[in-house]
Amino acid sequence: MSATRLPGTPRLLRALNDRAALELLLERGPLTRARLGELTGLSKVTASQLVERLEERGLVTRVGEQAGGRGPNAQLYAVRPGSAHVVGVDVGPDRVVAACADITGAVIGRVEQSTRDTDDPVGVVHNAVVRVASSAQAQLSSVRRIVLGTPGLVDPASGDITFAFNLPRWHAGLLAALREDLHTPVVFENDVNLAAMAEAQSGAAQGVPDFVLVWVGAGVGLAIMLGGRLHHGSSGAAGEIGYLPVPGAPIPRDVSRRAKPAFQQLVGGDTVLALAAEHGYRDDTAAGAVRAAIADGAAGGPLLDELARRLALGVASTCVVLDPPLVVLAGDVGQAGGVALAERVQHEVAAITLVRPRVVPTGLTEEPILRGALHTALEAVRDEVFGSTVG
Repeated sequence: MSATRLPGTPRLLRALNDRAALELLLERGPLTRARLGELTGLSKVTASQLVERLEERGLVTRVGEQAGGRGPNAQLYAVRPGSAHVVGVDVGPDRVVAACADITGAVIGRVEQSTRDTDDPVGVVHNAVVRVASSAQAQLSSVRRIVLGTPGLVDPASGDITFAFNLPRWHAGLLAALREDLHTPVVFENDVNLAAMAEAQSGAAQGVPDFVLVWVGAGVGLAIMLGGRLHHGSSGAAGEIGYLPVPGAPIPRDVSRRAKPAFQQLVGGDTVLALAAEHGYRDDTAAGAVRAAIADGAAGGPLLDELARRLALGVASTCVVLDPPLVVLAGDVGQAGGVALAERVQHEVAAITLVRPRVVPTGLTEEPILRGALHTALEAVRDEVFGSTVG
C-alpha cells in the first residue's frame, strides 16, 4: 500500500523547525548554526537554511562570533528583540502602570500615571501606551498586543468588562473603543488572574498545573489554575471569593447596592487594619500592620492567628470544591504575612476540612499583575510571530 503524501507537509515541518529554533534561541541565548542543528536534530544544511529564512524575516540577527578551532569563527545568532513588542497595563482606582517588553521578554519601558483627575478611560490607556512605547523607543506599530489587568469581571465571550466595583467609568463597550483608538489588539483580564499567571511562570507555583491564588489586600480575590489554564467560569465570575457567604459577617442580599459582601467584610483591607489596631498594631496600611505583628515575634501571634482563622474560611470553602495541592497567598497582606501567616492558614484549613493543601506565600515581590499582563501578551504574540514564519 503506497503512502499518501499530506499536502503542505514540508511547509508544516519548516514551520515547526523554525518555531523550535526560535524557542531555543530565547531559552539558551545566542547560538551558532551548528549548535542549533545539534539541538533540533537537523542537518547542517537544513539548519543553515532555517537561519537564513529567519534572518530574511527579521526574526533573528547576528550578534557576534564564537571562536573555535581551525577555520573562520562561527557566527552567533539571537532572536531580534525589536521584531515585536507588547504592553502590559495594571489598572487601579487611582493610577495605571504600563510596561513595554520586546519579544525576548526584556522590559524596556515603564510609566506610571494618576487617574484621579480624569474620567476618560480611553484617554488614560491611550496616554499610558503611547508614553511607555516612547520610553522604550519602540514604534507604536510594532506593539502587537496590549493586555490590561483590571479588577472586576471580564466577560469570557465578549472580552469586555461587565463589572468593576471601584472603576465606575470602566464599562461594557470600552474594549471596542480602545481597539479602535489604538489600532492594536487589546485584551482585558482580571488582575488576580494575571497575578496567578505570573506566579505560575516565575513564582511559588512554577511547575504546578493545579493551584489557587488567594489575593488579600484592599480587596480579596481568587484565581483558579487547572491543568495549567485559568478557569474563568461562564460569566467570568469564577474567583470572586469576596462574595462567599461565610459565618461571622452579615450576608447582603443586593450586591448592586454596594454593600460589602460577607467574606470581604472579614478579611478586606479596612477590616484587617481595624483588627490590627485592636491587637495594638496601628499603621497606615493593613500590610504594614501585619509586618509589624510579624516583627514583634510571639507577641504578634494572636493577630496572625485571628487573621488566619478568618482567611481559612474562604480558603477551605474553595479547597473542598477544587481540592488543589497548592494555595498561594498573594496581595499586599498575603505577601506581608509571609510564611508565618501561610503556615497558620494551612493549619486552620486542615483543622476544619478533609483537604490538606500546602499553603505558601507568593514568590513574587514586585508588580505581579503587570508581570502577568506582559507574560500573557508575550505568549500570544510569540504564537502569532513564531507560528507564521513560513511564507
